[in-house]
Amino acid sequence: MNRARMAHLPSRPTWRCRACGIAWPCSPAKLRLLAEYRDARPGLLIYLATLAAEAAEQLPGADDGVPPAGLYDRFIGWARSRG
Repeated sequence: MNRARMAHLPSRPTWRCRACGIAWPCSPAKLRLLAEYRDARPGLLIYLATLAAEAAEQLPGADDGVPPAGLYDRFIGWARSRG
């Protein structure tokens, strides 16, 4: 499949975007998730927390230097309500 047409989904266990190759969730993935969970922000946060926990088990924390706070910001912090 052409990278431009691929969905912006995580590739496990690297947690990089299958379409653009950057750390997931990438900007297009964030926009898609915000639209998909437009009326269900708590559901989005639960979903992202579940993925963050999965990523914490799969990403090499000591080797990669990814602290838990970094995972929170990466997976959950951006989706919190601003209001």
